[in-house]
Amino acid sequence: MEVGENTAAALEVATTFKELGLAPEILRALDDMGYSAPTPIQKQAIPLVLAGRDLMGQAQTGTGKTAAFTLPLLQKMIPHANSSASPARHPVRALVITPTRELAIQVHDSVVAYNKNLPLRSTVVFGGVDMKSQEADLRAGVEILVATPGRLLDHAGGKSVHLSQVQFLVLDEADRMLDMGFLPDLKRILDLLPTRRQTLLFSATFDDSIVGLAKSFLQNPLRVEVARRNTATELVEQVVHRVEETAKMEALLQVIKAREISQALVFTRTKIAADKLGRRLQKRGVSTGIIHGDKAQLERLAALDGFKQGKVRLLVATDIAARGIDIVDLPCVFNFELPYAAEDYVHRIGRTGRAGASGLAISLVSREEERLLAGIRNFIKRDLEESPLPEIERPQVVAAPSVEIEQPDAEPTRPRRPRREPVCALLLPPVQAHAASVDKSA
Repeated sequence: MEVGENTAAALEVATTFKELGLAPEILRALDDMGYSAPTPIQKQAIPLVLAGRDLMGQAQTGTGKTAAFTLPLLQKMIPHANSSASPARHPVRALVITPTRELAIQVHDSVVAYNKNLPLRSTVVFGGVDMKSQEADLRAGVEILVATPGRLLDHAGGKSVHLSQVQFLVLDEADRMLDMGFLPDLKRILDLLPTRRQTLLFSATFDDSIVGLAKSFLQNPLRVEVARRNTATELVEQVVHRVEETAKMEALLQVIKAREISQALVFTRTKIAADKLGRRLQKRGVSTGIIHGDKAQLERLAALDGFKQGKVRLLVATDIAARGIDIVDLPCVFNFELPYAAEDYVHRIGRTGRAGASGLAISLVSREEERLLAGIRNFIKRDLEESPLPEIERPQVVAAPSVEIEQPDAEPTRPRRPRREPVCALLLPPVQAHAASVDKSA
């Protein structure tokens, strides 16, 4: 069963979070965050989650998917909330799995914000950092656990976490979670969970093969879809510039200067390309951060924080940064290289134009990327505007008006006698002999 924009009228009745039946503690947290009205995905998904249904939720990036599953799960766990110091009173009841460390941190930050008035405990675990502090949090007991697959299995193998009482499973960015690269770990995790549970999948894109695979471990799921499948938000202006591969960096700098772009996220396909482009931009004096899977966790967090705080103008990244990273008011995203997977294009440009704001996505496309561009157009069912590179406006030089300077009256000059050139003594006539004798007689 699918729930769309024009179906299930009862789901559209709610215009406030209070009408969705959320507890006062959650409503106060939402008020503190400035959230007054639920988004379409939240209006449709929250009642279904509260009703206990398995769900596949699809909405464009930046429309509030995290709150769409976090808020109803907090509501359903309120009966289990307690202030006991015993870890046994705080078993893991809700497990949220994300494909990347950055997304895990962001989801957990949202959980903490929504949960601040409730005594429910939460933590986040991910790779790239020491496990000891994570183990301490897990052994103390948490009701809500946000994790990446590999680190979760590490903790499960070390017996620092037990998943036998999980009631709610959430796969955020489910299309990537179900990708073949994540599937083996995901199956191992599912084997550790109770078979009787509520499972939720949320993502911006769903491939038909992924839908079929997901249904194999969801129980009679509903599908909530608030936008045309596999599309980017209409608020994002999408532009294509045809550029030779070797001229892309100059084109990037030209567009930034011509459009006066204050900040931008710049995507490459590979880690090597990200490092190379980042270093070249830094040498040109552009404040640039670099983020990809081979960077240490602290380096990635430092680069991302610097970008969010406005200290870094450009953040060069691989697709690891495209999954769920929420950067407030990001004006522009560049596809320095088009992605191999068309759905990654949707996630990339979803970093801009979030929460109802307008955005700009610029793709620098070489002749070698023609097939990738065609695949993206076919995937999003939309043509992409092609235009020449914008020209940089040259400042007009205004000639200074000529000013006639009045010269002071010159003093009269005396005529000079012509200068006699010196003559070599050898060229003078010889002295006469009689003149010399007259002088002698005198």
